[in-house]
Amino acid sequence: MKEDKTNPFEIDFDSYILQSEPEKQENGKLWQTAIGLQQVDGLTPSKYLYETAKRNIDGEITIKEAKQLIDSYYETRQGRTEDENDAEEADKVSVRIREILAEKTFSFTPDLLLSIHKRLFTGVFYKVKAGRFRDYNISKREWVLDGESVLYANADMIRQTLEYDFGQEKLFDYSKLSKEEAVKHLTRFIANVWQIHPFGEGNTRTTAVFTIKYLNSLGFEVNNDPFEKNSWYFRNALVRANYTNMNKGIYMNTEYLEKFFRNLLLGEHNELKNRYCHIKYNAKTANEVTPKVTVNVTVKLTANQKKILEEIKKNPFATQEELAEIIGITRKSINENMKKLQSQKIIERIGADKNGHWEILNN
Repeated sequence: MKEDKTNPFEIDFDSYILQSEPEKQENGKLWQTAIGLQQVDGLTPSKYLYETAKRNIDGEITIKEAKQLIDSYYETRQGRTEDENDAEEADKVSVRIREILAEKTFSFTPDLLLSIHKRLFTGVFYKVKAGRFRDYNISKREWVLDGESVLYANADMIRQTLEYDFGQEKLFDYSKLSKEEAVKHLTRFIANVWQIHPFGEGNTRTTAVFTIKYLNSLGFEVNNDPFEKNSWYFRNALVRANYTNMNKGIYMNTEYLEKFFRNLLLGEHNELKNRYCHIKYNAKTANEVTPKVTVNVTVKLTANQKKILEEIKKNPFATQEELAEIIGITRKSINENMKKLQSQKIIERIGADKNGHWEILNN
């Protein structure tokens, strides 16, 4: 089976999709998408979620029973660690995404975004009210922007801005467009919705669920593989589609997001790499790492520390659990080595523990 970092428990969903009857195939695809989208916030579902998903795919339990099992599982687990709290969020949101995507209903209004957010995150977020537009302004440091932030909509204008974008889209005539032209237009519309960032947290997952349901309502046969395997790329591409810095010669660029949607809707196989989205990436001079990283050669590094740095170069958003699995040492050892690297000013954590990233410092 091919390596799948979003599926660390070796439950082969692909076998359901390729070899099972249609109902199991569809369920397998929905679960893959729901689980893959948790990587948008660097979350990994628990082994129990995978086991529950498998039981649902096999027809042993309904999706309603799966939700009840996940809720009950966490009600009995007191004094959880931060990692377990992250797993709880990933588990609960995964099963809810699976449920929403299976429903054959759709309403093209901003209220659908509110409904999706409420259903996904009620009882999950405690600092943010699920199903409520944010009433404060936000900024988020982005790795692909070298720590800069997209300019999000003013909190006082969220409802009006959404209603304008939805109104314009509702009036748009797709009848004279080729599929390629339609995909280009849809790319810009989804990028605009995401840029509004109507919620304090959970915007990308809410946007992704809305996007899949909207595309289905338009009659597209959506290949959800890109959402399952490239959810981090999806977010980074949305960032680049909404960032302009004229002083640096950087302008809103939808080409990365278009490649994602062309894979999603046209069955293309464009290469989707996070480093391509970085504002300093140059295809002509790139050497597989963006931005270019140098390490002070006077610092003596252990073999494991060197491996950690190599993996962070490849994926600045890698979690300690992922690093432990890739390198083949315990999470405790990863944690100790990373603390040493931080104390030596070799790496730095940018952003929050849950959705931040690692940066290798130039020395």
